Amino acid sequence: RGREREREREREREREREVAQDMGCQAIRSTSQLAFPFACDSPFLFAVHHLDHYPRGTANLGPERSLLASRSLGADFGHPSGWSMYHGDEVPGFPRHPHRGFETITLARRGYCDHSDSLGNGGRFGGGDVQWMTAGAGVQHAEMFPLLNQHADNTMELFQIWINLPRRSKMAKPSFKMLWAESIPTKCIEHAGRTAEVSLITGTLDGWERPPDPPPQSYASDPESAVMILTIKLTDGASWTLPSASSAGVLHRNLYFFAGTGALIIDGRKLTSHSRITMDPAVAAEIAAEGGNAELLLLQGREIEEPVVQHGPFVGNSQQDIIQAFSDYQRSQFGGWPWDSDAPVFPRDQKRFAKYADGRLEEKEM
Repeated sequence: RGREREREREREREREREVAQDMGCQAIRSTSQLAFPFACDSPFLFAVHHLDHYPRGTANLGPERSLLASRSLGADFGHPSGWSMYHGDEVPGFPRHPHRGFETITLARRGYCDHSDSLGNGGRFGGGDVQWMTAGAGVQHAEMFPLLNQHADNTMELFQIWINLPRRSKMAKPSFKMLWAESIPTKCIEHAGRTAEVSLITGTLDGWERPPDPPPQSYASDPESAVMILTIKLTDGASWTLPSASSAGVLHRNLYFFAGTGALIIDGRKLTSHSRITMDPAVAAEIAAEGGNAELLLLQGREIEEPVVQHGPFVGNSQQDIIQAFSDYQRSQFGGWPWDSDAPVFPRDQKRFAKYADGRLEEKEM
């Protein structure tokens, strides 16, 4: 089965090369309509962009109860009102749920997210902060979106990204880390009133400061994995060149043109709709916006050349791994739940913070 999957991947790569040659653009292998969630290549399992224009909050940090009357709570994703409760019944978000065998990366661009987990870690983050959790052997966590502003609307925008773990790290000790916005390298390149803003969440670029290290057992902590996550914002007419990259094994590079009112130009090829663009990492590419702004997410990493079996929140290398995960979770609850609610939120006046299970406390201004 593994050899057949590899042959199919090679056939797919060959088809992508043929399409790219037909288009006369060496940097692009293929393009496709942007899906929800985003289509991903290994080592990434899942990626989604959430943008919710929440109303003003109540004393309980949620919307008015009258606004929930017509909703099917837990099944209102993509609600026509422009905001969703997801699995929350008072405060929007995702109450406690388990994970094993992979990592979650939550990039909160606007609004705030309250994190709690079965290890005893907790935190509030937003405004470009990133919460990185290596689930490893198993952890429960909750991510809730408190509506802190009682006098105006509350906009929440975030990326949720899942990245796989190799077999050697599937049962690693779980860990949690906050990457504060102030420590994430960001460059604003301005020319003739046009601006390209690039933020390097993880990975390396020549001439750039190094971003904060991911958790120690993360797949991204291995330089050979060549994992890079970055965001790009371009005003009309602005451009930025994405450098080439090399890696042992198969390196995947995907650009997601997820927002913007203009077109995207990559090495002369024009894309007028939001798209997933599969790139050749060995080729540098000039990326520009035309006729309006454009926003992109880049996910890059070396393929984990192992079988992947996924069932909901559990990822293993075999079906037996999944059976074991369910058994272990039913038996241990992955350490239990030290919080007094399945959907904990912190007080309205709480600053951005991370409190770690070992007693360390980090605090940042809002």
